[in-house]
Amino acid sequence: MGMKKLLLLAALLGVIQVGGIAATRFAKLQEDQKMELGAFSVSLSVKDIAASRAFYEALGFAEAGGNQDQNWLILRNGTTTIGLFQGMFEGNLMTFNPGWNAEAKDLEEFTDVRELQRQLLERGIELTTLADESTTGPASLTLSDPDGNAILIDQHR
Repeated sequence: MGMKKLLLLAALLGVIQVGGIAATRFAKLQEDQKMELGAFSVSLSVKDIAASRAFYEALGFAEAGGNQDQNWLILRNGTTTIGLFQGMFEGNLMTFNPGWNAEAKDLEEFTDVRELQRQLLERGIELTTLADESTTGPASLTLSDPDGNAILIDQHR
């Protein structure tokens, strides 16, 4: 690739400035699309919570929350979090928790799930369930990606 093409590519990506004007098209696109969804985990629908717990503990996960007697557990391995849920929902979910960091600790500032819902609807994203706009505090919404993967945005506070 010639130097001229390399400089143009770098400018388009916002890496360098050309003629004193920052080429921020790529950075602007990223900023426009940015959404603060909160902590990420995978919520697994399991058949036998004790067997699943033993399996994931063998992979180095440790209990970080939940209640096995109520058929749900949160397990963590480093910064990776999974939830095990027996008999609570069909299929597996990608889960985002506004208001929490990766260790399920409260964030001082976060985007409320109802604001996320407004942003998603403005972007033309079809939601499967909606958060009640007339409420505050805990609420959730669901959606599916183009391949049918279920996503839960679940705010606990």
